[in-house]
Amino acid sequence: MSPNEIKEQLVMANQQGYLVEVYNFVDDDIFNVGFVIAIDPLFVLLLGIDWDGKINGLTAIRLESIHKVQAHTDYLTTVSLKCKVAEDHHYFDIWKLQEFLRHHDYQNTNILRTLLEDSYQHQLPVVIGTDRYKGEDDFTGLIHSLSAIKLNLHYLNEHDLSSLWEYEILLAKIDYLRVRGTQCAQAKEIMQNVFGVHFENN
Repeated sequence: MSPNEIKEQLVMANQQGYLVEVYNFVDDDIFNVGFVIAIDPLFVLLLGIDWDGKINGLTAIRLESIHKVQAHTDYLTTVSLKCKVAEDHHYFDIWKLQEFLRHHDYQNTNILRTLLEDSYQHQLPVVIGTDRYKGEDDFTGLIHSLSAIKLNLHYLNEHDLSSLWEYEILLAKIDYLRVRGTQCAQAKEIMQNVFGVHFENN
């Protein structure tokens, strides 16, 4: 798909409120599913939906990293029906993101910057994917410092809990950012219990 076709699909999904599959990895077996919340010149913001049909955080994806967007597929039909089951049984929105979005408008904002500042100011773990690794790896941790051009991330490695690690990331190199979902909640629990990180917002 061309960049214009991708943008058109995302804009239409945003206007009409339907689910999309967003492909931004080399392997097309890996993709994001969600509702389009906002689009700026560089990023699209999705309200992510997991394979169980539950809301699973907010995901910002760099537009130029997306090579395909699909809607109205059999898989999305399946996910939509799973969403209905999740709503009927009250586990659709365990992170209360629908309420959060009622009070936070991402239209006409710098999506990446707004999410990073929110996570930094409120000490919320993030998941960051960079163009260097192109989906082969991402980094989960806390933003230790944030400037106009870069951030310093204190991240954890689930296979080596001997220490938190540091990674300096240029904002221009961020391919995707996930916040306020399961991965972030799990990271918070690990950082509290293994590394003794104190979270003010407990």
